[in-house]
Amino acid sequence: MTLPMSDPTAWATAMNNLGMAPLGIAGQPILPDFDPALGMMTGIPPITPMMPGLGIVPPPIPPDMPVVKEIIHCKSCTLFPPNPNLPPPATRERPPGCKTVFVGGLPENGTEQIIVEVFEQCGEIIAIRKSKKNFCHIRFAEEYMVDKALYLSGYRIRLGSSTDKKDTGRLHVDFAQARDDLYEWECKQRMLAREERHRRRMEEERLRPPSPPPVVHYSDHECSIVAEKLKDDSKFSEAVQTLLTWIERGEVNRRSANNFYSMIQSANSHVRRLVNEKAAHEKDMEEAKEKFKQALSGILIQFEQIVAVYHSASKQKAWDHFTKAQRKNISVWCKQAEEIRNIHNDELMGIRREEEMEMSDDEIEETTETKETEESANQGENYQKGDKNTSQKTSIFSNEGEFPFAPHPCQHLVVSLLWILAILIVSQAEALKEENDSLRWQLDAYRNEVELLKQEQGKAPREDDPNKEQQLKLLQQALQGMQQHLLKVQEEYKRKEAELEKVKDDKLQVEKMLESLKEKESCATRLCTSSQDSDYPLEKTLNSSPIKSEREALLVGIISTFLHVHPFGASIEYICSYLHRLDNKICTSDVECLMGRLQHTFRQEMTGVGASLEKRWKFCGFEGLKLT
Repeated sequence: MTLPMSDPTAWATAMNNLGMAPLGIAGQPILPDFDPALGMMTGIPPITPMMPGLGIVPPPIPPDMPVVKEIIHCKSCTLFPPNPNLPPPATRERPPGCKTVFVGGLPENGTEQIIVEVFEQCGEIIAIRKSKKNFCHIRFAEEYMVDKALYLSGYRIRLGSSTDKKDTGRLHVDFAQARDDLYEWECKQRMLAREERHRRRMEEERLRPPSPPPVVHYSDHECSIVAEKLKDDSKFSEAVQTLLTWIERGEVNRRSANNFYSMIQSANSHVRRLVNEKAAHEKDMEEAKEKFKQALSGILIQFEQIVAVYHSASKQKAWDHFTKAQRKNISVWCKQAEEIRNIHNDELMGIRREEEMEMSDDEIEETTETKETEESANQGENYQKGDKNTSQKTSIFSNEGEFPFAPHPCQHLVVSLLWILAILIVSQAEALKEENDSLRWQLDAYRNEVELLKQEQGKAPREDDPNKEQQLKLLQQALQGMQQHLLKVQEEYKRKEAELEKVKDDKLQVEKMLESLKEKESCATRLCTSSQDSDYPLEKTLNSSPIKSEREALLVGIISTFLHVHPFGASIEYICSYLHRLDNKICTSDVECLMGRLQHTFRQEMTGVGASLEKRWKFCGFEGLKLT
């Protein structure tokens, strides 16, 4: 494409500002004094925005570098760049999916062909809508072409070489909002959303666990197959799932009830097998625990032997014959072996402690069961020794509360809880003793190490070593650290001893409380047996009184109050209707019998004449008090 140059000097200046060597059409440089250090190789023609295959938009420029626009030459017009000192032209907010631009400031003599000639370098033009008022709308094929078109905003356009006002204009390019662009953008968004939903659905289907196989419907043939599978241990889980699904579906009816019962019975027959399997696994686990414990104890014995070898080698008789490096290695090995031994010892003690806790729980359950059986036996003997009067007495006092001298049932619960507390205290004391022993062993080991360090420190001046002072300082620091750790271990040992003493005191207090509770229980049983004969007259008086229970006494009080308010008396139906408001279970005959027994409190009179004759009850307690 041949480009005419009407102003070669301006063109060369623009190319020089962009760092490009301006060349003529024949290939000779326009400016012979062009600086080659600007990054342009000789012999390469200038890269202009209007070259075929390149857009108008130049390569990306750093943000801190000002954009320098250049002159653009077309066939029938020329575009001059705006003043670089002016601010960039303002644009509206970009609509979504914008492919249409508004171009204003066109020359009055500008034609659609000139507009196509200027803007076709930005990209493929789909449509141009030109107005008579020197503006138009251009719709491109893609969205990125709009950005290239906006680059021309602010350029002055001149048609040919004419200077007529109608042949010149200043271009203003801005975003335009078109319904077609919005519709295409919405369609594209919907398509992307569909693709995203499809992708998510495929991902969910890929990650979803496989669904279980469908359960067949119930029939006699399938029932016989499932019944055979229920008898097989390897197919039991599949068959029992099918049985459960049938029952939940409601397949059980009167015709198929026997078949379902036989299948349920087959499922029940596997309970014993499962229990036996569990017991076998538990037995295997116990055997494995026992083997592990034996192996661990054997390893501990061997560790003790190795540590004993180290300690015997550290004695004065053999220690003097070793070199310093050998002594250091022996002490390091001894320390490592002691640490590993202590770790294994703690593990073995933890296993034994767990076994003791399990044994203590079993003993507690056995003691509580034996105590309950003994108490039930003692109560049976006491009941057998009693006579009919004692049975009547218990029936009388059942309404009024418990016997005041009988032993309270909470005492047995307190005794059992105290026994449990005593057993827990004993187990805790044993655990503390074992922990104290391990601390004592650690204390002895640290003391031996301190003695070894002291011996090394005492023998250090005898040897001729240039680093003697540095070794002495290291030994002193190690000795100080060992002493601090020894003090901490001693404090912890004292604290554990104090806790052990406290636990012993708690144990003594619990034993004293148990003895006092036993004495109180024996006194209560003696008082119970001695008070049986003294309460016999009271029983006779209670049996001879007309009021047999507290309920009857309450009824007498309520009826007396009611009749005192009605001085002319009231019928038995009226009285019972009032009492039914308080309790629906009250019987009319019982009330009338009770009032008939209390002749000095209630009196029955006949009132009325002829057909209006009526029996009425009146309260005569004040008169009866004088008579009695």
